[in-house]
Amino acid sequence: MNTRSESDRLLGAADIRRIADQAGIHPTKRLGQNFVIDPGTVRRIVRLAGVKPGQSVLEVGPGLGSLTLGLLEAGCLVTADEIDSGLARRLPQTVSERMPEALDRLTVINRDALTLTPQLADNAGRTADLTLVANLPYNVATPIILTLLARFANLSRFLVMVQKEVADRLTAGPGSKVYGAPSLKLAWYGRATQAGRIGRHVFWPAPNVDSALVSFVRDEEGHIGEDERTRIRVFALIDAAFGQRRKTLHAALKGLVSPEAFKAAGIDPSRRGETMTIAEFAALERAGREVDA
Repeated sequence: MNTRSESDRLLGAADIRRIADQAGIHPTKRLGQNFVIDPGTVRRIVRLAGVKPGQSVLEVGPGLGSLTLGLLEAGCLVTADEIDSGLARRLPQTVSERMPEALDRLTVINRDALTLTPQLADNAGRTADLTLVANLPYNVATPIILTLLARFANLSRFLVMVQKEVADRLTAGPGSKVYGAPSLKLAWYGRATQAGRIGRHVFWPAPNVDSALVSFVRDEEGHIGEDERTRIRVFALIDAAFGQRRKTLHAALKGLVSPEAFKAAGIDPSRRGETMTIAEFAALERAGREVDA
């Protein structure tokens, strides 16, 4: 029987350091490990994620379990993917100590998130509706988000903590100085918005960058209905358009898009990539196929 009160079921600063010491775990910059030490911040993230009891949640980079416990406290079915084998082994023990009644709702996977597939993340892959809630490793946050959206068709929304600069890029609109390939590729799947700032003092060790929350909802009536080959071609156009940011579309997409395709799509080739919406890139790709047919 769990005798802990609600207030001490989650991990505070002293708990995090104690568990790390016991397990011989030392946070590494290489893996982007900064552990949340404030229960209030954890509950705020869970609340903003809008998760409900019985909901399937994928957590990438659970670390020492701060957010994992918060998600389990909310009644979620959590699949936690941790690249660090020591942390992956320790996580079930932490849950058993703090919230034993929730242990059967936790599945731990020891893999690089960029290699995850619905088959490897069995519990997360089979559910009809999946939510990603995570404090993502800042150095690979954008590739993780885009990879999971591409592979998990059931991933309908997410709330993630990332570096503030990354949050700015992911949620930027056309014309913004930070608008670019990540902004457009995420827009292919749905709509992203910023959901708040996170102070540096809630982490151990404290990062040297500011953090922010990004909320996302997949657009079921958007471009995700397109086949995978179409997405790959559209993303290739985006990458080329931003490969040399100051070039016009005519110059950046030379050899990829013909003058006839620009005309058919109704897009001025003297424009630059940062003025384009995801719908316009999709239209340009479609016109290119039709012209070449």
